Amino acid sequence: MPELPEVEVYVQELKPMLAGRTVVSARVFWPRTIAFPDAETFATQVAGQRFAQFGRRGKYMLLHLESGATMIVHLRMTGRLYLVEANTSPGPHTHVVMKLDNERQLVFQDTRKFGRIWLTTEPTAVLAKLGPEPFDPAFTDEAFARALRSRSASIKALLLDQSIVAGVGNIYADEALFRARIHPARPGGSLREEEVTALREAIRQVLSEGVANAGSSLGTSGLQNYSRPGGAPGGFQEKFNVFRRTGQPCPVCGATIERIVVAQRGTHFCPRCQPQ
Repeated sequence: MPELPEVEVYVQELKPMLAGRTVVSARVFWPRTIAFPDAETFATQVAGQRFAQFGRRGKYMLLHLESGATMIVHLRMTGRLYLVEANTSPGPHTHVVMKLDNERQLVFQDTRKFGRIWLTTEPTAVLAKLGPEPFDPAFTDEAFARALRSRSASIKALLLDQSIVAGVGNIYADEALFRARIHPARPGGSLREEEVTALREAIRQVLSEGVANAGSSLGTSGLQNYSRPGGAPGGFQEKFNVFRRTGQPCPVCGATIERIVVAQRGTHFCPRCQPQ
C-alpha cells in the first residue's frame, strides 16, 4: 500500500498536470470506488469543477476544487491516478474516468478494487481519526510519548495505527524501527524516553528519504504496489536496510535479517541491532 512518501510524490507530480484544469465530464465504471456521495451524484457534481490546490493528509491525496469541495483519493493497495490522452479507451481495472478541458483524461485504475474516492465539502469528516503528521510541529517527543504510554500493543502495531501518527505503513515502520534499534514486537508502553526520541527522529528520516527517492516500488512491472503518475517507479526500495531483506546480512552488524509476523503484517528486523 502506498504510504506517506508515495502519496506525497503523487501529489507533487499531479499538481502541475492538474492545476487550473476543469473536469468536463466523468464516468464511473465501478460504483463502489466512490465512497461519497454515490457514483451517479459524484459524476454529476464533479463535472464543471476546476482543480485549485493540492495537498496530502496521511495516506490521502487532497485535490481541492475552486468550488470549495475536495476530492479525496486513497489508493489503498493497488490504486493509480494518472492522465492519458482524451481518445484513450478505458483499460483493464479502470473504475473512474474524468474528461478534462485539455484533451486529456484523469483515470483511476485499481486492480484490487480497494481504493476509494470522496467528493465532499467537509474533508475533516473523512480524516477526523488521523493522528498528527510526522513533520507537524505538534508531533513532539512529549506528544508521541503520551500516545504510547501504557499501551500494551506492539510498537509496530501502534505505528500502523493511523491515529498515533499519520502516514506510516509497513515499509517505513520496519525501516524506522531498525534505525531506532527497537524490536518491532516491543510493547509501545515499554519504550524509554530516549527510545521515543530516537524513533520519532527515525520516522522523520525514513519518510524524508522516501520522498526524496520518489517512494518505494515493490514487485515486477505491471504488478508493482506503486508507480508514479507518469508510470516511473520509485527508488527507495534500493535503500532498504531490513524490509524484504530476509536472510540477507544486516548492513550495520552483518547479522542475518529475520522476518516475523507482527500485527498480522510481515515484519523485518535485525536480531542483533534490535534485541527484544
